[in-house]
Amino acid sequence: MRGLFLSFEGVDGSGKTTQAALLAEHLRGLGHDVVVTREPGGTALGAALRGMLLHGVGDAPIQARAEALLFAADRAQHVGEVIAPALDRGGVVVCDRYIDSSLAYQAGGRELAADEVRRISMWACGGLLPGRTYLLDIDPEGAMGRLDRGPDRMESAGGDFRSRTRAAFLGLAREDPDRFLVLDASQPRERLAALIRADAEALLSQERP
Repeated sequence: MRGLFLSFEGVDGSGKTTQAALLAEHLRGLGHDVVVTREPGGTALGAALRGMLLHGVGDAPIQARAEALLFAADRAQHVGEVIAPALDRGGVVVCDRYIDSSLAYQAGGRELAADEVRRISMWACGGLLPGRTYLLDIDPEGAMGRLDRGPDRMESAGGDFRSRTRAAFLGLAREDPDRFLVLDASQPRERLAALIRADAEALLSQERP
């Protein structure tokens, strides 16, 4: 694959969606072919799964293992339909959440076995990992105050869940420091955007296969 794959991660309210859009706009201005996408919901199938995952299905709760499998199904379709084709043609993919969200939310937050979540997630995506993952780190309780809408199913899981999720994200970053760039998401939006732009431009200036 000849393109560059960039992902944004963080707890809900961290500002990752905003920063992903700002980066994509900047890179397009430089003349790059940029695809902005998200998980869940980057395909028609993913949009249907997103509704289930964020809002539930009827009155019965979604079991943690079923939740992990639904996210993996979304990712398998997403990679095959959107991400891999864009990378194959040399484009830049900017993705709002990817595999690390499964590891943070389902393994960290839901307390499923991390090796099992990783195995099904890596199988679903064919082992494809981003070249850079921007982790926007912020206190989860402060981040919740940024939301301008009612909380969805994942956001309503409670403070302990959110704390475990943040800790899991930071643990993933420590395990893979070459891929992750951890950024303080509480700093001003434009300052954060400038740091991300500089890093992305440096990656794009490197010779890619």
